Amino acid sequence: MSAPERPPSLDPVAAARWAAYPVGMASPWLHEEVASRMQDRLDFIKLQPTTWAHWEPARGGLLAHKALQKRYPKAQVWLNSAYADQALAARSAVQGHWWQAARWLGPRIQVGLPPEGQVQMLWANMLLHTAAQPQKLLKTWHSALAVDGFLMFSCLGPDTLRELRNAYAQQGWPEPAHEFTDMHDWGDMLVEAGFAEPVMDMERITLTYETPERMLAELRELGRNLHVQRFAGLRGRRWREQLDQLLLTLARPEEGGRLTLSFEIVYGHALKPRPRVKVSAQTEIGLEQMRQMLHSTAGKADKV
Repeated sequence: MSAPERPPSLDPVAAARWAAYPVGMASPWLHEEVASRMQDRLDFIKLQPTTWAHWEPARGGLLAHKALQKRYPKAQVWLNSAYADQALAARSAVQGHWWQAARWLGPRIQVGLPPEGQVQMLWANMLLHTAAQPQKLLKTWHSALAVDGFLMFSCLGPDTLRELRNAYAQQGWPEPAHEFTDMHDWGDMLVEAGFAEPVMDMERITLTYETPERMLAELRELGRNLHVQRFAGLRGRRWREQLDQLLLTLARPEEGGRLTLSFEIVYGHALKPRPRVKVSAQTEIGLEQMRQMLHSTAGKADKV
């Protein structure tokens, strides 16, 4: 597999193991915060989806999902996960208790892969940087979207954990995390997957911690080290003591002596355009592609 097809240095086996790791009843705090900021970008989108899909909602943000349901209260929802138990747990968390009217009167929340070409919005928060085959995943999202539907996603960028990476390098230790893909590369992959008008932007979020233990707890919640050349095997108590001392060097006077870590957050938005057929002596068009073309043509005629 070539570098453009997956984040540089990511171990697919480790990525699959992390994806299968049980998710608690609460999504990571940082993921919820990023999802909240990504929702602000929806204010500039005129399309009000009647059907949308949430990819890996448990880690992406359960509180964010509830906020999206309030934004689109009549929209049908699909929850999709590589592991059905995680999607079912997410549905239980977001659909409300059995005695609440919203659970029975609101739009149905379905679990699984949405039908091809049906959803008008696909939401994927803080996911792509852990995907072993992101180009394949982008194409799956493209297939799920209806014509003129849109994708909203976020992920970690290359500057994430730069303080920790520098500290590890000074010790001669292997990398603490795999390399994260640059936002310009994501834009190229979106176009290659068939999306149009990709809009990419990024911001840096600085988190501070009182102790090494609190920092490590947060990092464990956010993910695992998926680098192909990470530490092999188990490390002992002595190494953990060395790690705690190393993390103390991340303290910054301007942050009141608290330990500091930077996170680069990449945001992406793109549309699914109307299919274009290349003119040739003989052209074959799939049934679903023809339906989308006819639907788009009919929509244009209605506006004339």
